[in-house]
Amino acid sequence: MDIQKLLEMQRQLDNYIEKEHGLEEENLFGKKMLALLVEIGELANETRCFKFWSKKPASSKEVILEEFVDGVHFILSLGLEIGVKQLELKETNYTIEDVTEQFMEVYRAANEFMTERSVTHFTNLLRHYFYLGELLGFSHDDVLKAYIQKNEVNYQRQKEGY
Repeated sequence: MDIQKLLEMQRQLDNYIEKEHGLEEENLFGKKMLALLVEIGELANETRCFKFWSKKPASSKEVILEEFVDGVHFILSLGLEIGVKQLELKETNYTIEDVTEQFMEVYRAANEFMTERSVTHFTNLLRHYFYLGELLGFSHDDVLKAYIQKNEVNYQRQKEGY
């Protein structure tokens, strides 16, 4: 996956939003972190992976993928907040096979990153999140295409006063 392309697209979107809303001098880390945690919860809700009491099926793959890339947007934005300019993700060898358990790993990694805003913790969060995407059945190409589509939607929303 061309993670560098996504990072640059996110930088441009963040700059556009911050300029439009007069937030260039604001520290947005906390708000972006809360937004990420909410998005992770929305993603879990769409997968219904934890709803052992319900027989209702998960949302469509398209809905789940859109929620997933919402999280990618905020993770990349958080990376930009701590000064990440270039990013290279190496293959992971995670062995968790349970989606619910991997959601918990993502939350744990997010908490660690929130506590220690380092590139190492950021990269760990991103890796765990992308691994979650793999467990959900998304290829790198799926994520790239969906990210680009959602990025365009986000610009359109800004132009419409979202």
